[in-house]
Amino acid sequence: MPLELITILILVLVFVASALLKINMGAIALVAAFLVGTILLGEGVDDVLSGFPTDLFIILVGVTFLFAIAQNNGTIDWVVERAVHLTGGRTWALPWVMFAIAAALGAAGAVPPAAVAIIAPTALSLARRNGISPLFMGLMIANGVSAGEFSPIGVFGIIVNGLADQAGLAYSPGLLFVSTFAFNFVLCLVLHFWFTRRNAPRIEPIETTSVALTSATLPRTTTPVVLTLVAILGMVASVLFFSVNIGFAALTAAVVVSVVSPAAGKAAVPMIAWPTVFLITGIVTYVALLQRAGAIEYLGEAVGSVGMPLLAAFLICLLGGVVSAFASTTGILGALVPLAVPFMLAGEVNSVTMLIALAIASSVVDASPFSTTGALIIANVPAAQRDKLFGQLLRWGLSMIVVAPLLAWAIFVLPGW
Repeated sequence: MPLELITILILVLVFVASALLKINMGAIALVAAFLVGTILLGEGVDDVLSGFPTDLFIILVGVTFLFAIAQNNGTIDWVVERAVHLTGGRTWALPWVMFAIAAALGAAGAVPPAAVAIIAPTALSLARRNGISPLFMGLMIANGVSAGEFSPIGVFGIIVNGLADQAGLAYSPGLLFVSTFAFNFVLCLVLHFWFTRRNAPRIEPIETTSVALTSATLPRTTTPVVLTLVAILGMVASVLFFSVNIGFAALTAAVVVSVVSPAAGKAAVPMIAWPTVFLITGIVTYVALLQRAGAIEYLGEAVGSVGMPLLAAFLICLLGGVVSAFASTTGILGALVPLAVPFMLAGEVNSVTMLIALAIASSVVDASPFSTTGALIIANVPAAQRDKLFGQLLRWGLSMIVVAPLLAWAIFVLPGW
């Protein structure tokens, strides 16, 4: 068996082992990179570590640190409660408010599990008290996060654009964001017309919780809240308009906010998305080893041998949807984009639109109950509803495995833009 194929099969085993053993995929990938690099490729430890994505590590740590502080000092609660208050008692608007908040958090750099964990308790509580289907509300959250995550400073956007840049592919951060946002927005419109009735009842008063709107009061606008909002907006502006490194911009903002909210800053360090950081850096390190071993070119030639570029493009999108429904989308994007690079470099399909199709196919399935997003949604409904919601999300996820790749391929790849 060719060495290139062996290294690819080991990557598959990394995904399978993580799913079966419930061990962080990044940890397994780092061990695999060390063993394969030193034993099969004869590399030294320095060679193995040369593939470690230092820039991506700084970005993920900085952004998740900032948002952890924002959660601890009440800034996220302030935004959520005031956004809900603006609905003016319109039940139909609640899911859209949650969609908008989820998209905004994702677009600003919050990792998907963190964004869902922040919003889900409030959103599903509001759904329960106002007769809104928990399936509808859960899907609005999941698709909202997917809509925002491909912004130039969103985690998924950083991964896709960064890997495309490293590979020398043509790519468009703005078009990627607009296209994925539009796809998820239209999908949510379909859900809205499917689930929502006309003349919905007005919102009932809500009991006081840490993240829910009360009928009488709104959270105070404190100095830490104002400073945190300014810091987040400053981070976004510095990246978009002055090309400041995202990771260091976020770390700088987090340090500044910590001066005013020292307790929140201290408590935020353990809340940094270490599992996600571990996962993506481990996967990217192993994928770098695949590149050194020639496995990427090997797979690209195999895909190209299909002889039908459009069919090959669809199969790649389908693979992204299938695997992502049962594993981490972050890890899938980190692995699948480089594996598809030779196929895109061949020039038989437009790499810009192919990346968009692959991004959609790999992310729209995130509401599957086997993904972190789906699991968090189920965890925030009453125990008596969990089995039913699990079945509903399972059917949704299985349908999206086929529907999302097919639609993404038909819209962005098939026309040959």
